[in-house]
Amino acid sequence: MTATNTSTAAASDRELVITRVFDAPREMVFQAWSKAENLVRWFGPSEFTLPFCEIDFRVGGSYRFCMRSPSGEKHWVSGEYREITEPSRLVFSWNREDAAGEIWTRTIVDLTFVQRGRGTELTLRQGMFETGPFCEEHGFGWNQSLDRLAAFVIEIL
Repeated sequence: MTATNTSTAAASDRELVITRVFDAPREMVFQAWSKAENLVRWFGPSEFTLPFCEIDFRVGGSYRFCMRSPSGEKHWVSGEYREITEPSRLVFSWNREDAAGEIWTRTIVDLTFVQRGRGTELTLRQGMFETGPFCEEHGFGWNQSLDRLAAFVIEIL
């Protein structure tokens, strides 16, 4: 069984909220976010790869990813881990860079992981975006990435 997208709603046009239920224990879903060798297998929109993934998974530690589209376009993201409460919460800054390396949006991602029977309810909150279209763009990418996460956790069960 794959993840259930129980709701996708915007608290405002500049805050993204996505809730999913995964058929895996929350420790496993949380661990999918904590190690580079896991992230490279699922992170990013459909058909994207993660050719560069560097993380220092600790409070105050940083990360830097390069998501590459099927056409070869590179999308760089970096940030800092602000809170890690294993296996229930993960908070990090999210800085998207343009082709010149300039940050074009800065937000905070807040993930909560709640055990629901044998599954896990994950809620992703991200904001505040500078514009509604930036929020929409990220919602599209996150939903595809979470689809890939659902497949990943089933694969490793």
